[in-house]
Order: sequence, then C-alpha cells, then structure tokens
Amino acid sequence: MRTKDGAVALVTGASSGIGLVTAQLLAKAGYRVFGTSRRETANSQGVTMLICDVTDDASVRKMVDDVVQSTGRLDLVINSAGIGLLGAAEDSSIAQVTRLFDVNLFGVARVVNAVLPVMRSQKRGRIINVSSALGLIPAPFSAYYSATKHALEGYSESLDHEVRNFGIHVVLVEPSLTHTSFEENMTRPDQPLAAYDRERSRMEQLMRTWIATGDAPQLVAETIFKAATATKPKLRYAAGRQSSQVPLLRLLPEALVDKLLRKLYNLPAAAA
Repeated sequence: MRTKDGAVALVTGASSGIGLVTAQLLAKAGYRVFGTSRRETANSQGVTMLICDVTDDASVRKMVDDVVQSTGRLDLVINSAGIGLLGAAEDSSIAQVTRLFDVNLFGVARVVNAVLPVMRSQKRGRIINVSSALGLIPAPFSAYYSATKHALEGYSESLDHEVRNFGIHVVLVEPSLTHTSFEENMTRPDQPLAAYDRERSRMEQLMRTWIATGDAPQLVAETIFKAATATKPKLRYAAGRQSSQVPLLRLLPEALVDKLLRKLYNLPAAAA
C-alpha cells in the first residue's frame, strides 16, 4: 500500500459503510484523516470525526475551516455522504425529491465550493465523488436516486475540466451493489400509492437479496484509494463486479439494453 504520510484527507459520510471503511484505510496508509457525520461520532482508528450537515452551507464552511486551521492544508476530499430512495417516481413528493438532491448533489457541491479555494491556493488537490452504477444506467423504483447520480456524473466531469489548470483533479468512483445494511441511509416514499405496492415490495426484496451478495465496502474503499493515489488519475473508476460491466451496456443497441434490464428486474418483456 502506498503511504501518504502528512497528506490531509477529508471524507464525508464517514460514520458507517463505504465512508467509514475508506477513512480507516486512508488513515492506515498514513493520511491525516478527518471524517464527517451529521451527529457526534467517536473517533476511530486514526480518523478524527467532525459534525457536518452537507445540506447546510454554514455547517460545511465551518467544518472545512476547522480542518484547514488545524492542518494548514487539504490534499484529498472524498464526497461519500448520501442517501437512497426506493420507490416509484410517483410515490414521492417534490419536497422529498428536493431533499434527496440536496444531499446527493448539492451537498457535494457545497463541500466542493468550500474546499476549492484552499486547493487552488495550494495549486494541487484531488476530489473524489462517490457516484453509482446507476449514474450511468436506469433502474425502476430508483428513478430519483438514479437521477441524482446521473447529475453528479455530469457535474463532476464538467468540474474536472474547469479546475485541472489549477492542479486539481476530480474523479468519479462508481460502486454497484455493496454489502452494507439495506436500511442504512435508505428512505421510503412519503406518498406511496397502492397501485405500486406489489411491485415496490417485490423490488425491495430483490434489492435485499442482491445487497446480501454484493461487493464488500472494502473493495470500494480500495478503489477509492487507487483513485486517490494514482499519478495520473482516470475520470471514472468502476468499483465492483457488476459496475465494471455497466459501461459495456451503453455500447449496445437501445432495444437490447431495454430487454436486458427488464429481464434483470423481472419486469414483463413488453408494456401491457
């Protein structure tokens, strides 16, 4: 493992799951690591935990200021904070969808806007945004979650072109199904309709089955570490078995992809 003694890393959403494992891996590799969570969380294995709500501008600015005042630098930022939403698109109010975007997309933007002045002054830095395979392909009953990740992909790719002249690279890591708690950071629709009850329930059970056999968070963390330490980082890093196959789907004819996806999700071959 390549060590990074003295380099400072910030990992949002580091209280559990991918964020926690990533923060601990970076600390083991020699980074000085700060992690964030919405509530007070004990430090663990070399990770200094800070309270931060990524949906609050002032909270984000204070968190970044505290890190920089303590260390004088900020070399690596990993945006791992996020929430899920499982349900039909019609099941959710616009208020709920707004909350989802506020965490998964605007939360990333708040953190990025707070750290860029520091990185520009250093003339170096790396920002890794944790996206998803669903940022590249659709998924029934995950329309809005998929939409946040599609948006994150476009934002990150565009941002990378804007900041590269300052010595800053923006990277996307795209996990697929990861073996974490299904309930963790997963919200339910706030206006569920009876018309979707059967398929929603079936999809929830299907997701539970897939996640139970999904990739370990350690695998995703190792991919993030690879992206963090690469001399010439790629824009995208697939993390996991299924995720590595997703780009191939985008090269296939649309009708074939439609057929494959409906088969994967056990949906009727054609609309009724």
